[in-house]
Amino acid sequence: MTVRLVDIRRTLAEAPADLVVERLGTELTRVYGTAETELLQVDYRLAALVPLHGGDPVVGAGTPAWRCFDHQTEVLQDGMLYLPVTMRGERLGVLRLTPAPEDPEDPDRHDELAQAATALAHELVTVRPGTDKYAVGARTRRLTLAAEMQWELLPGRSRIRPSFSLAGQLEPAYAVRGDSFDWADDGQRLWLSTMNGMGEGVTAAMLTCLGTNALRNARRAGLELADQAALADQAIYAYHQGIQHLSALLLELDLRTGVVTAVDAGSPRLLVLREGEVLEQPLDDQFPLGMFDGTIYQSQSFRLAPGDRLFVVSDGVLDASSRTARYGDTALYRSVRRTRSMAPLEAVRSLLGDLRAFVGSDLADDAVVVCLDWHGS
Repeated sequence: MTVRLVDIRRTLAEAPADLVVERLGTELTRVYGTAETELLQVDYRLAALVPLHGGDPVVGAGTPAWRCFDHQTEVLQDGMLYLPVTMRGERLGVLRLTPAPEDPEDPDRHDELAQAATALAHELVTVRPGTDKYAVGARTRRLTLAAEMQWELLPGRSRIRPSFSLAGQLEPAYAVRGDSFDWADDGQRLWLSTMNGMGEGVTAAMLTCLGTNALRNARRAGLELADQAALADQAIYAYHQGIQHLSALLLELDLRTGVVTAVDAGSPRLLVLREGEVLEQPLDDQFPLGMFDGTIYQSQSFRLAPGDRLFVVSDGVLDASSRTARYGDTALYRSVRRTRSMAPLEAVRSLLGDLRAFVGSDLADDAVVVCLDWHGS
């Protein structure tokens, strides 16, 4: 790491939480002679890149900012440099700046600027809990209260390690109610859960929040997957007495072998994209969490092959309808096959974009889509 990058990292670490981007811009101007530094954050809907300091959101896949975001590579166009702002696969947005006139295409300088954009991503994740500036700046409209609760509950929207790539999205992004997802990994195993809380609005969001934290508590206690489901089931039943329940799918992937352990508690659909063919992964349907007192859950296993893509889709996807038809399996399989060459976050965006185009508007019902690629050990 160069002395210049060390200085930039120090500047970011010492900046007030709400002035991280501004201090970075000042330091880049001092060290590299850049100008007009701006952060474009991806919005909750994955449909716009929103300038932090005001201005029109950037939409349209052909723009240089979106090419940078989609392909995760630098883009130099019309005298402006665009750099991915990404941390461990979590795509936060794009850093836009004007390079110094004397070296607009210097690859060494651009590499250091790219590293500065990555350092910015790490710092943004660190400071976001302490300021509303970045959360508010990534919105193109107001979130409902239920949606605010759900987005704050998520572990992120995308994740990358050498053995896997992962992404998820909630819809309607600004008004989601009971659908959610959660994940965690320890280098040897990956845990993934998707949930759909019964009810509407805040009622559904509170149920999903209870279920998510009960599952996290059980997972962090080292319980087996079936026991995680049982503990969450007991927690929800104790509070709601069966009046409300939570549909969930719990998965645990052994990152060395590709063996997936699953508990299907009234879950969404599980599809495998393997060598261009969409396969439905059958699971034993069990009671949703909290429906009855003392339900005993059973786990089952199946194996992924290196290169397999796993899609989890909720009933809000399959049941979405236009004025004349229901989305259904045929359209879903076609959309899944089309994502074969895309990264998981692009795949999720593509599928939900197809769904919105089919419906002709934002979705009326909640939907969650999660895409997981296992690359092999």
